[in-house]
Amino acid sequence: MKILTNEQLREAIRRTAEAGGLRELDMIEHSAEAITAEITSRWRPNVRLVVFAGWGNNGADALETSRLLAAQGYRPEIYLFNIKNMITPECRACRDRVLASPDTVTLYEIDGSENFAWPELDSNCLIVDGLFGSGLTKPLPVSFQLLVSNINNSGAPVVSIDIPSGMFGEWNDGNSLSHMVHATLTLALGAPRLAFLIADNAPALGEWKVLNIGLDAKVLAEIPYIYYLVQRGTVRQVIKPRTEFCSKADFGTSLLIAGSEGMMGAAILAVEGALRAGAGKVVAHVPQCGIAIMQTAQPCAMVDTDPNQRCISQMPTDNKHYSAVAVGPGIGTHDMTVSALGQFLRARSAANAPVILDADALNCIAARSNLIEHLPVLSVLTPHDGEFDRLFGRQKSHEARLRKALDVAAFYNVIIVLKGRYTAIVRPDGRIFFNTSGSPAMATGGSGDVLTGVICGFMAQGYKPEIAAFISCFVHGVAGEMAAIEQGEFGATAKDIAANIGKAIASVCE
Repeated sequence: MKILTNEQLREAIRRTAEAGGLRELDMIEHSAEAITAEITSRWRPNVRLVVFAGWGNNGADALETSRLLAAQGYRPEIYLFNIKNMITPECRACRDRVLASPDTVTLYEIDGSENFAWPELDSNCLIVDGLFGSGLTKPLPVSFQLLVSNINNSGAPVVSIDIPSGMFGEWNDGNSLSHMVHATLTLALGAPRLAFLIADNAPALGEWKVLNIGLDAKVLAEIPYIYYLVQRGTVRQVIKPRTEFCSKADFGTSLLIAGSEGMMGAAILAVEGALRAGAGKVVAHVPQCGIAIMQTAQPCAMVDTDPNQRCISQMPTDNKHYSAVAVGPGIGTHDMTVSALGQFLRARSAANAPVILDADALNCIAARSNLIEHLPVLSVLTPHDGEFDRLFGRQKSHEARLRKALDVAAFYNVIIVLKGRYTAIVRPDGRIFFNTSGSPAMATGGSGDVLTGVICGFMAQGYKPEIAAFISCFVHGVAGEMAAIEQGEFGATAKDIAANIGKAIASVCE
């Protein structure tokens, strides 16, 4: 699903109206019908309904929704802010419809000419927020900040239309969370917004849901995207089915350079991720202390032994025998390991052969920052927040980290998989793919090691790095959901996630 910018959403609405011979008011009616259906499915008509409407088309949505709810037995109290008579034609038309309604509706119109008496709000109300939509580009005026504060302190459930008032649709740098309505439910119209996928904004969003407002499918298909929401159908389309006469030679060889004394579990999990993802052969390069452990725990993988007993001191640089290579899970940051990684990256870069770098591989680069200059083109880096900040400097927010990832991906021509609730696959062309699958059960040690193996497994099968990254993130998330069903959100482990990778792929392909 495309994540539309404010400008793109306006264009989609305009072009949809033109294609169907509709007025903008008709589009507002479609939106209000969808909003009304969602509210009536969750709250009874006997709830005290307080509606705040702005003077723009977000306010028009709120007014038309109020009229439809009144027709179903609700009794909305509407506060319409028509400051200095700035009301749009569509909002005016919706106001006039409300005034002409035979149903029980109370409407207060505030024009700014006299002091506004705040309504008394408490937890027994249902508040509909239609003050400002996603087109907002600067922080709210102080008077509206006070209104937002009253709404947030009321304890009432809040339904925000399109986006919580005060939030910008895309980047919110410099915008205070305390100046945004804190919604219980956000009903996005037609498409999600970039702001919904950034963790900083979660307290203001609450639950969010995209409503179908009748945007023309052909129009949406023609709008170019920068940001994309990865869903099951997207992944299903790109996973290649296996033929009846296939063999292991058709699915490549994954090499995972992983493990050190006391950290062989990370290596085992990464190897199982690659095996379950379908790599034809999987080779684990481990220190000597890990030979028996690996061959016992993962008999389906081959073992390539490092000369060192306790840590990785050499990394294979032969590109002919391996279709994909991942480095990092559990390797530690010993000086010998850091030096070996430097030699490895130089060789891979010279061969123009991308690599997957995770966990301690990223920490090794952070310890010797010049190594970053030798990243092979289209390599995949899979940091969590802490690893990212160690590499590229401490970031003040999730949004700042994401924007930094955009800069880094473009500058080094690599793919950044920034892990989190909506893992962001950041491409060097400036596009971001947000993963939608997953479960809180995945907040457990070793989960990222499994993902590293899965990406390596898909790249070994011939998928390009940018495709392998979003397939793997989605499949990994589905496996986490399955593990949570089996073991519960508290009890699921990375081993459970790895064990479900194959089932997750089958589920996605059904």
